Amino acid sequence: MSRAGHSGRLPVILTIIVSLMLMVMPLPEWAMPFRPDWVALTLIYWAMMLPRTWSVGTAWMIGIVLDVAQGTILGQHALALCFIVFITVRFHLLMRVFPMQQLTATVFAILALYQFILFWINGVAGVDAPLVSYWGPVITGTLFWPVVTLLLSGVRLRAQHGR
Repeated sequence: MSRAGHSGRLPVILTIIVSLMLMVMPLPEWAMPFRPDWVALTLIYWAMMLPRTWSVGTAWMIGIVLDVAQGTILGQHALALCFIVFITVRFHLLMRVFPMQQLTATVFAILALYQFILFWINGVAGVDAPLVSYWGPVITGTLFWPVVTLLLSGVRLRAQHGR
């Protein structure tokens, strides 16, 4: 692969690493259930914008890293991230032309599906968690989506222009 290919991937890899760091960063006890799922938001954005490069395989690897970092059931986040990235890649051309309100509503549905898959896996495994720990990230992630889109669009444009 050429140097340009590697340098084009570096900003994406850095944003994914930052999102992983935000997921394991300690928060006060009251704020923990409301932490947006930064990794899911980041992967949704990159799967929508660069679906041939950042797809289901990437989601699986990052999900395994997230499972290990958070100490959850191995493969739980990997499976859920694969589902939402697959949906995003499948409909990426449609999602890219949505106005921001419609895209935000779509991201709400995708994040709700992500949390449902985590809820289902925890239920099968017998892990009990309060309901706010599932709905909190969906609500806050939806609220932060326009900001995440703006920031990651800036990163993508800077990387394309070589700045």
